[in-house]
Amino acid sequence: MAFEAKDLVSPPPKNAILFTGSSSIRLWDNLQESFPDKVVLNRGFGGSTLLDVIRYADRIITPYRPKQIVLYAGENDVATDKVSAQETYERFVTLFRTIRKTLPKTPIVFISMKPSPSRRPYFPVIQEGNRLIRNFLAKQRRTTYVDVYTPMLNANGQPKGELFKADSLHMNAKGYVIWAEKLRPVLK
Repeated sequence: MAFEAKDLVSPPPKNAILFTGSSSIRLWDNLQESFPDKVVLNRGFGGSTLLDVIRYADRIITPYRPKQIVLYAGENDVATDKVSAQETYERFVTLFRTIRKTLPKTPIVFISMKPSPSRRPYFPVIQEGNRLIRNFLAKQRRTTYVDVYTPMLNANGQPKGELFKADSLHMNAKGYVIWAEKLRPVLK
């Protein structure tokens, strides 16, 4: 994996806040600038699903022994794998338990699945998946659910197009401003 080769050349910081998940994390080019007073490490990889993060957890999460984990995943499960909200939730729980086995006290922050305009047909499933994951995390220790879905909607309940690139899937800098605002209060 490219991360392992990169780590050999330039060792990652210790005790960092680890951001992982799909391209919404990978493409966060100014992650460190968004949180200048934090030590952050970006280990997002494009197109990934929760199953991918589970498969590579022992390579992209565990070795870093992060002080906190920030996860964005699930949207690709719904839209690419075409799975239900329940199955997305079950995949998340599997990942959560996988992380807890090796890092039982590390706080986990889940960024809700976002309302990408190109994935409008999946909004009901995304909303239900978000609800299931939020309810699960409310019963767990050292967890935080961060809602980015709602602040990315306009007054009519539609996605704010100005937050997205031309593909209507990936966010532009304005989208990341919202994410940073929502995450700042919960980062360790």
